[in-house]
Amino acid sequence: MKGSHVFLFSTMCWSMLANGNKLFHFGPCRISMSMNEIRAGFAAIKDNIQGRDPIRTVSILSHPHSLHKIKSSEKCCIIHHLFNFYVDKVFKYCTTEDSYVNRKISSIANSFLSIKRNLAHCHNQNMCKCGQESTEKFKQILTNYRGLNVTSAAMKSLGELDILLDWMEKSR
Repeated sequence: MKGSHVFLFSTMCWSMLANGNKLFHFGPCRISMSMNEIRAGFAAIKDNIQGRDPIRTVSILSHPHSLHKIKSSEKCCIIHHLFNFYVDKVFKYCTTEDSYVNRKISSIANSFLSIKRNLAHCHNQNMCKCGQESTEKFKQILTNYRGLNVTSAAMKSLGELDILLDWMEKSR
């Protein structure tokens, strides 16, 4: 019986990787996602979204050390908060007059929603430990976001998506 579980797990992992999914480790939480699909969608609209950002002196995610040097044990917590943040506060306020851009935003949002559900499972199983460090860093991100009007903050956050994606890849 034990061998069949190993075979099933190996087959499942191979299937995910064959579909272009990568397995990400955020502390004890393991999440499969198609980073290439998210990056391709973002790359297609990055210049358009960033061109809409009139405030270049403020950042939501790259405030000094917002995502840097987070303990491995707290990565699950911060990523859980960040995916909730993007689904609940960013994507729903990002609309443009360009239907192509809106479709790309919607596609990225759907990917985030799926990943958010998987992260919620880890969080609900008490696998994500939220310590002071991750709590403080996420509070700083929210403070940066709330410092702008909702639409500007949402567009800026979307324009900084590559910061989050790069951090996730490094944390893998």
